Amino acid sequence: MDAFICRTCGVQYAPSEQPPASCPICEDERQYVGWNGQQWTTLAELVAEGRQNHFSEEEPGLWAIDSRPQIAIGQRALLVQTPAGNVMWDCVTLVDEASIARVRDLGGLAAIAISHPHFYASCMTWSRAFDDCPVYIHAADGEWVQYPGPAVKLWEGTTLEILPGITLINTGGHFEGSQALHWAAGCDGRGALLSGDTVTVVMDRRYVSFMYSYPNLIPLGERAINRIVESLRPFAYERVYGGWNGRIVRVDGRDVVERSAERYLRFIRET
Repeated sequence: MDAFICRTCGVQYAPSEQPPASCPICEDERQYVGWNGQQWTTLAELVAEGRQNHFSEEEPGLWAIDSRPQIAIGQRALLVQTPAGNVMWDCVTLVDEASIARVRDLGGLAAIAISHPHFYASCMTWSRAFDDCPVYIHAADGEWVQYPGPAVKLWEGTTLEILPGITLINTGGHFEGSQALHWAAGCDGRGALLSGDTVTVVMDRRYVSFMYSYPNLIPLGERAINRIVESLRPFAYERVYGGWNGRIVRVDGRDVVERSAERYLRFIRET
């Protein structure tokens, strides 16, 4: 049986004889069904289309992985190397032998952690390729898991250190279970925040922003913004890595998040 993949969001579903009737992730108001209707694919089809993963070093100990040509939303994964094992943050849909071999060359995977449902991609196939390593998803988003299995670890609470110096932070906001990853050793020990689009790095990389729905332009309210900021305040970080290539705040990351939230709140209060 094939594990079908939604062509709009890139999320892989549990193996089945026929494609699912619909994609609940895309039918939710934070996403959308493609303008040509619901369409499905498989890993074999994506490979046959000539798609490949590209690896690039962002800084010592941090590698970006993105698929070219772009698949679905087009996010990148980030591979964090640590003495205790490597963590894949967020995920890409394409899994092929060349990519598995490259990740093995970089030290393999001890864990996978994902910011929110739009980036689940082929997390279970990646996990299986690396001895069924755990896939950390916040329990508040458990209903969105489309490919369940024993590797999925639904955690509760506000923070979870999954490896020494690697901490997941439940921020809420975009989804109730949205999370960011704090890498204490990042940026030469000054700390890095891997945020996906829980806290999205915008085109003006002096700022970040926050949304309930990005494609449908639904903002978050003041309570959600305050929760995000307060959840991140205990952590020191110089750099913020967003969910797409080039979306990086390189300096003063913590201050950038604070002043971006202040700007956001100022504008929504004025309305």
